[in-house]
Amino acid sequence: MDAVRVALLREVLAGTEWLGATRRFAGALRGSVVTHGGGLLLLGTPEYEPWHLAAHLVDEAAWSGTPELAPTLVRHDARPTDPAHLAVGPGRIEAARRGETLLVVAPGESVPLLDHVHAARRAGVTVLALSTTADDALTTMAHETLTVPEGAELDLDTVQHLVSAATGENGPSPRGRRRFRDCLARLAEAVTAPPPTPW
Repeated sequence: MDAVRVALLREVLAGTEWLGATRRFAGALRGSVVTHGGGLLLLGTPEYEPWHLAAHLVDEAAWSGTPELAPTLVRHDARPTDPAHLAVGPGRIEAARRGETLLVVAPGESVPLLDHVHAARRAGVTVLALSTTADDALTTMAHETLTVPEGAELDLDTVQHLVSAATGENGPSPRGRRRFRDCLARLAEAVTAPPPTPW
């Protein structure tokens, strides 16, 4: 989903709780990686790997001038023969330390993740959870959560687009300059706005 589509989606969602919720969660994510500067680990479930979110966060990191937002995708079945950016396994979470941030994306039950998340939290890692279940052990362990319940107006993939876009926008722009992403969002809003009323 590109910036124009995100802007249109935000327009459709105006007045709902989703815009505020995704921006708050994105602010917590950005604040954690920028404040601690220890890097961002991104983990899905054995059945669901958040490739798309990883790619969007890499883009947001580049556009916002915040390299800390570029995540390390941790894969449950990573193999040493995989390309370097796909070869990081769960051992990386066990090696995580204070100052790092772990973003967990878990549609459905998160039981296979709990040991890794618990170990990371005990080591001082900031844990954020984006899930479809509000009352489970993962959301209890997380410092910040955003839940997308089954049957909600939006699905988990759409919410990930909103979160990644908002992550790049939160906080002051580097050296006080307007970021490319901000300019593009303003352009998208101007293009999609209704025409002015005649005199």
